[in-house]
Amino acid sequence: MAVRDRWISAERGRFALFLPVWMAAGVIVYFAQITEPLLWPGACLAVGALAGAVVLRRRALGGGALLCVGCAALGFSSAGLAARRAAPWADVPRTAVVLRGVVARVEILPAGRRVTVVAPSLDGGAALPRAMRVRLRASDPVVVGAGDTVAVRALMRLPAAPAYPGGWDMQRDAYFGGMAAFGFAIGPASRVQVAQGGTLQALREGVAARVMAGLPGARGAIAATLLTGIGTAIPPADRAAFQASGLAHLLAVAGLHIGIVMGLVFAAVRRGLGAMEFTALRWPVRQIAAVAALAAGGAYLVLTGAHVPILRSFAMASLVTLAVLTGRRAISMRALALAAAVIMLTAPYEVMGVSFQMSFAAVLALVAGWEAMRPRLRLLGLGRWWRGAAVYGGGLAGTSALAGTATLPFAAYHFGNAMLWYVPANMVAVPLTALWVMPWGVAALVLMPVGLQRLALVPMGWGVSGLLAVAHGVAGWPSAVMPVRQFPAGALLVMASGLVWLCVWRSRLRRAGVVVMLAGLGLAWLAASPDVLVSGDGHVVAARLGGVVFQAEGKGEPGFAREAAARVWGGGVAAAFPQTGKAAGDRVRCVAGQCVLDFGAHRVLLADAAPASCGGMDVVVARQSVGGICRAPIVVDPEFVASRGAASLTFGSGGAHVLTDREVRGDRPWVLLGTMRGAAGRGAARLPMAQSE
Repeated sequence: MAVRDRWISAERGRFALFLPVWMAAGVIVYFAQITEPLLWPGACLAVGALAGAVVLRRRALGGGALLCVGCAALGFSSAGLAARRAAPWADVPRTAVVLRGVVARVEILPAGRRVTVVAPSLDGGAALPRAMRVRLRASDPVVVGAGDTVAVRALMRLPAAPAYPGGWDMQRDAYFGGMAAFGFAIGPASRVQVAQGGTLQALREGVAARVMAGLPGARGAIAATLLTGIGTAIPPADRAAFQASGLAHLLAVAGLHIGIVMGLVFAAVRRGLGAMEFTALRWPVRQIAAVAALAAGGAYLVLTGAHVPILRSFAMASLVTLAVLTGRRAISMRALALAAAVIMLTAPYEVMGVSFQMSFAAVLALVAGWEAMRPRLRLLGLGRWWRGAAVYGGGLAGTSALAGTATLPFAAYHFGNAMLWYVPANMVAVPLTALWVMPWGVAALVLMPVGLQRLALVPMGWGVSGLLAVAHGVAGWPSAVMPVRQFPAGALLVMASGLVWLCVWRSRLRRAGVVVMLAGLGLAWLAASPDVLVSGDGHVVAARLGGVVFQAEGKGEPGFAREAAARVWGGGVAAAFPQTGKAAGDRVRCVAGQCVLDFGAHRVLLADAAPASCGGMDVVVARQSVGGICRAPIVVDPEFVASRGAASLTFGSGGAHVLTDREVRGDRPWVLLGTMRGAAGRGAARLPMAQSE
């Protein structure tokens, strides 16, 4: 009984922290369906279960169970409602069109610009309810800003389907993001009408332009990212270095950045008012400073685009301010839980995105670590100065380790790699950002209205140069990036569940979370990788034999599909199929436009044209329609790909298993499998193949 009482005392109030987890479970269940579910059953279940939980609130077991069911149904219904609120897809011609509309944003790229147009019309037709994004020609001299009306001749395409079954779903992101199509200009753009009055987006772009004018090159692009959230101008090599060194979070404006801004304002206001006798004795200085910091955080949120990580951070900052005003604890797990619940009610589709997952995983681990170590840190910080310095250094290393380790599974799943040196990189880069780069950046924003921003941008640039040196230096260390082959989403879900269990509970009960995380790691390790991939756009066919990835691609734009194919098998550069000859220890034999792949008990024929014969083949992958010519058990041809999307083939003792994009995503409002025309059309993969025997 004593053990039970101690457990209840330690975990008092922690059950409520799992309610957003149940909401997230409901959202995940919604997106896991392969047909669009009805909305009313989930809504009725949510209302009934939550009402029952209120009635049975004095019965811990029954009321708690109903509360969990109600929250899961609430998340499910919220996701369904968001899907129904989204505008339907627009019909986009395959030929060149004249795109006209109002510019919502202009993004500077390392080479050129791209604009997002709202209420677009195609060839003078009616305005469409979805936005379109077009890349202007690099040499286009047109001056255009947010709010202007532009016209440009362009080739537009609907969002691409996943490169492989279970891969990144660009169509889902575009559907909930309000995008209709993406493309590139084939003629000069013209500004039809100048914006009437300024917009917030124009303000953001103006600030970014002035920052990059004061700091040319990569330094200006990174500084503009930190101050406005517009990071499209960062050179790819520098962005890759930040990612490889575990510093990519510095380029994704979120909690660290808004915390620095609010902390600077809080300290400045509190010290300023405290330095004056009248205000120090008569005014609630701490509360005034907290409100001023919150106002500064709100302004920074608007300036940087109000995306999910910073919205979560601002929601928590608001709760922290409320805690300061009421004398309550500022940093708590409840603030994080409430922020998660608000986002899942307003934008539930974000749960499926890497930004939401990594942001909340990092903060969850940091808050749990703070709660566990707070009493010890207070005691260690007392005494001589070196003890305080040691606590600061240890705290910095600890926070880097906690946040980096918590987000590691999500980075491995979504990006196909794990960064091994993130702790030392962050121990240098985070203090540099917090104590030098961002303070000068805030000063530049303050000085910008009077045109003196360069006084602050120059020293800010020195700090950004230091960040670049750290990123490139650590990225060059041995094994800085460890490729990770694709593993099932279920394994990630198990690891995430273990992380939540470990962080939320306080007693020894939390240790079970480590076991659950290890189980998820085991599932990821044991998961079988496919042997053959056929991309949904027909551009890429890849196979893995003898530890070597072979690949054939067409003349279209299969770049992301090529990267995805490499990611499935854990990175590396894919080798081309031989024009004629053998490879991989005679397991690949290519002659006269056909290749035979030997997987032991299974043989695969890859054919550029419809094969005249496919006897003895278990699988045939053809670039042209096979029709009734081939009697192989499995035939993947243009008709197959057009109706089912990308396909992966896995060979085992039970035979050949085919998984298609249609099986994974099903028939949902955002799925556009019907648009995947003709793998045999222009740009289809031309496979150097071998004659079947």
